[in-house]
Amino acid sequence: MTLFSVHHTTTYRYKNPVRLGLHHMMFRPRDSFDQRLLDCSLKVRPDPAEIRWIHDVFGNCITLVDFTATTTELNFETLIRLDHTPENTPDFRIEDYARTHPFEYAEDERTDLAPYIARHHADGSAVETWLGKFFAAGTPVPTGQLLMTLNEAIAESFSYKRRISRGTQTPQETIERQEGSCRDFALLMMEAARSFGFAARFVTGYVYVPDRDHAVRLGGGSTHAWCQIYLPGSGWVEFDPTNGIVGNRDLIRVGVARTPGQAVPLSGSYWGDVEDELGMEISVQVKTEG
Repeated sequence: MTLFSVHHTTTYRYKNPVRLGLHHMMFRPRDSFDQRLLDCSLKVRPDPAEIRWIHDVFGNCITLVDFTATTTELNFETLIRLDHTPENTPDFRIEDYARTHPFEYAEDERTDLAPYIARHHADGSAVETWLGKFFAAGTPVPTGQLLMTLNEAIAESFSYKRRISRGTQTPQETIERQEGSCRDFALLMMEAARSFGFAARFVTGYVYVPDRDHAVRLGGGSTHAWCQIYLPGSGWVEFDPTNGIVGNRDLIRVGVARTPGQAVPLSGSYWGDVEDELGMEISVQVKTEG
């Protein structure tokens, strides 16, 4: 058991006063058997006119913040504390029929998994060509070994480049540029896994960087992204291709979605000129307690 605290601030600045619109926040972690939320707080400046919470189509907790204020600076500050139970090693307790790839999901699961199996970036052959360096088409391979090899291949083949600008690179762009951010690598992993017939979904959250142990973790200092693959008998298993992590160690789940665009940590609108936006600053500190 590990107690984590996450202090996350986001600040927007504007050249001239702008009128703020509705903002959507995804910052409250998903309660589960391996992570339990202990405390959660939110401070917003200027004072919002209304704050309310809903669950989206994926069951994520969404905070809706609305304003009547006009301002040149907007600040969101969140603090969460949670009890996290890490997996020391990947535990692939896979059903017999799915232990070797290729396989097909059971009929009673296939309908629900179909949206997560469907390719979203199937134009061209960039993903398949890249996969050809590591896998022989049509050759049976242990399912866990295939996914771990894919996860490690992305971690070792591409250069990490932090990017706070909006949007996600397509898998083809990541392959061509040989670099990307954590969300770019997560999407590449998802599309590669989907090309093998796996169900995959996007995860947004935080990664703990244990400086005291001199461990190397990429994606710290901001929100982090990775993916989950559905394995019969094991359920949704975490794969972080940015760091080569398999399982939930050092990963704090906040939201899951079918695509990266459905799991944006913070988005909103304002009335003003495009030139008024001076930029955004993000600070994330993930620490252990006790």
